Parts: sequence; C-alpha cells; structure tokens
Amino acid sequence: MMAQFLFTFLVYPLSFLPLGILYLFTDLFFLLLITVIPYRKNVIEQNLQRSFPEKSPAEIKRLKRQFYKHFTDILAEGVKNLSISKRSLQKRIVVRNPELMDELYAKNKSVLLVSGHFNNWEWLITAQNLLFKHQAVGIGTPLSNAFWDQKLNELRARFGMIILNSKTVKTNFEQLKNERIATLILSDQSPGDSIKSYWMTFLNQQTAVLFGCELLAHTHNHAVVFFVMHKVKRGYYEMELKWITDEPKTMYWGEITEQHTRLLEAEIQANPAYWMWSHKRWKRTVPEDLAALKEKQRLDFESKMRN
Repeated sequence: MMAQFLFTFLVYPLSFLPLGILYLFTDLFFLLLITVIPYRKNVIEQNLQRSFPEKSPAEIKRLKRQFYKHFTDILAEGVKNLSISKRSLQKRIVVRNPELMDELYAKNKSVLLVSGHFNNWEWLITAQNLLFKHQAVGIGTPLSNAFWDQKLNELRARFGMIILNSKTVKTNFEQLKNERIATLILSDQSPGDSIKSYWMTFLNQQTAVLFGCELLAHTHNHAVVFFVMHKVKRGYYEMELKWITDEPKTMYWGEITEQHTRLLEAEIQANPAYWMWSHKRWKRTVPEDLAALKEKQRLDFESKMRN
C-alpha cells in the first residue's frame, strides 16, 4: 500500500513538473550527497580506485563529485520519464547514424542493441520504438516490489516497447521469431553466477560479464550493434550506433562479448562520470582455475553452437 501511495500522490504527480524544476530539487539532493548523505560512498570510491589506479586521491574525489552530479540529473530525468511526452522524447534523443539500423531492417535482420548503464538509459527504453523501424523489445529482471514493477513497465512500454521477463526470454523470442525486433540489452550488471559468466579484464580488473547477448546472437542469428548515449547538454542526448556483426555464427566464442565490453570500457574511460559507479559491479569471486573454466566454456559453446 505504501508503494502505491507514494507513486500515486508523490512520484507520478512530480513527473508533470517541467524538467528544469525537477533539476532544482535534484540539485539540492546533490548538495546533500556531497555533505551529509554520501550515498554508497565506499562502493563508489572503491570502484573508482580499482578502475583508475593511476589517479590521485584528489582526482578520485573529483570524479566521485562529478558522478553524484550526473546521478542526481538521472534521478530527475527518471522521474520525468514517467509522463514525458512523445514529442519531448523525440527532441531530447536523436540518433546520429540511424542508417545502420535501416540497413539491417531492409535485410530483414533482427538486432541486439547492447550497451551499459551509461548516461540516460531510461529515456531510451521509453523512446526506442519511436527511433527505429524494428519492434522495440526490452529484457528486464522483475523488481522485488510487484506494484513498482508493474507500473514502471507499463509506463516504459507506453510508446510500443515490448518488455520481457529475463526468465522467459527463450519462449518469448520463439514467439517473436517472425518479427524484425531490436532488443535492448544492458550488459554491465553483475551476473548471478560466476561460473556461467564470461571472464575478462575490464577497467583494470578481472570482471564477470553477462554472456546473454552472445548466446542470443548465436541462437537466433540476430545482428549485434553497440550503442552509446552521448550527453549533448543537460537533458539532451545523441545516440551513436557501432556495428559489431550481422553474422554472429561466424564469430568465435567470446568475440562478441569482448567487442561490446571493450566499446563500453572505452566510453567509460573517456567520460567516467557518466557510468553508474554506485552499482556493486565486482561482487563476484574470481574462480580459482580461470583458465580451465574458460576452456570448458569454449568447448561447451562450440559443441552447442557449431553442431
């Protein structure tokens, strides 16, 4: 009941305020974050220190402050996302090179659009079906609160996106096999199982990476396109697309995962404040015999996908 009350009488009404007013609220929250409410301070500092060991304590402190500023902007934009209009979204998100997706649509290819929690991904979830000819699809893990999960997904899907439960993707993809779809995948979350993860060096440390994008590409023969959201100015973004493959079955085990993760890493290194450093990204323990695990994963993959 409390979740329903907060949504109905506080959060949703706030979303109708102009974005400039919402930024005023979150600017105040930013001041609280850098003074009396240091949200996940230890997690953020540890993530930054491990990812940028060459930076001084003063530089890490400056990056943390820049992240908090970006984080509070994303909060304001997240609230606005609940009621933002189609016209406003189309003004605030522009695709730099849409011809890449147009070409794949013309070739009758479905696409996996892969990236991470970099800049404003929530607006993209809501806007994706307005940006491309492909039917927009999103894959998400249900929230622990059923009311918030239902409401947020209803609003995210209001311009046509189909949102799938991550636990039923196999069945859902089979049902959509005759449609040209573009599936949004944010691949930088911490995987649930370190043994099933793809392990690689990412931001100067051994990192477990979700292998789902690569599995879907090989299983369903979908093209893979990396995207990055560039921040043009406050509240305005430009989406850039980067080709990975339209023939995934010609790629070796791990090649797709390596490519999209390296592309994300480069964007983070260029603009570190815009990534979600408050996530507990490195909570999985590195397996003891990593070389043996990777060889087993490779052989299993080739047995399933090459026969």
